[in-house]
Amino acid sequence: MTIKTDFAVIAREPDRWRAPTLGAYLTALAAWIALIGVPTDPFQMFFWLWLATIAWRPSAPWRYHLAFARDWSPVFAALVVYLYSRGFVDEVVPIPVHWTEPITIDRWIGGDALPTQRLQSGLCGDPCSGASDPRWYDAVLTTTYFTHFVTGLTLAVVLWLRNREAWIPWMRRYLVINFSALVVYIAYPMAPPWLASKEGYIDAHLPRLTGRGWDDLGLGGFHVLLAKVGNPVAAMPSLHGGLAMLIALYGVSRLRTQWRWLLLLYPLLMGFALVYASEHYVIDILAGWLLAAVVMIGCSWWERTHPRPASPPLA
Repeated sequence: MTIKTDFAVIAREPDRWRAPTLGAYLTALAAWIALIGVPTDPFQMFFWLWLATIAWRPSAPWRYHLAFARDWSPVFAALVVYLYSRGFVDEVVPIPVHWTEPITIDRWIGGDALPTQRLQSGLCGDPCSGASDPRWYDAVLTTTYFTHFVTGLTLAVVLWLRNREAWIPWMRRYLVINFSALVVYIAYPMAPPWLASKEGYIDAHLPRLTGRGWDDLGLGGFHVLLAKVGNPVAAMPSLHGGLAMLIALYGVSRLRTQWRWLLLLYPLLMGFALVYASEHYVIDILAGWLLAAVVMIGCSWWERTHPRPASPPLA
């Protein structure tokens, strides 16, 4: 039996130590979140995702667990490059920030009023204040916003554990949409609604409500940590909206159950959360959805015209 066959067999076999090791993993992760914070940077996420695969297959030989580092290291290297280059490209490339175009388009979409303004007035208050007490739907919307940072990679881990050959097409789409968005951010820096309101380009107060739903848990400031390596004018297209749509489209294309169409609710809820929180204009969301469709079509075409050779055995 080859090592490659061993890997496939391990992926299917039950593991009697899974329950206790998963319990220990979840306890450690909860303690980390409580004491240090939600893992959001690639290094922490790499560590916790790798630990999750070990907890899922604790009895597997170490060559199985080391295969995760081998397979994922290039992916996380690319994500580190993406994340940190995204944070300074607006300072390196001297292109003026676009402020007014999305405002004009969204006012047309909203019937002379920005959709963000309408949502915050109806759901947060008039005027809306980020310091007011959050409602139950704020927790739902904040949680939906945060899933952007974990859902795509969690899906990748599940695919890697079940079938490494299925992991590769998803990882290709995940990286392509991230770097495609980065190219647009460089060529077309654009301010989100909360920043345009803060700088006086919008005559209404539109607070940033991203972490509002987690304020009661003491985690409402997680987006402040992200902002330290983020780019405040990387709003077009919305990668949050685009990745949510990519996940939904990929699931719809892979699954065969009639319930798969419910996956499309995810990008719709994500888009609603982003517009309400003043993170994105509606036009950003639509551009993100379009980008997801282009990535799906483009990657599918590439895979049809460039069939992948069989993977070599694990070393």
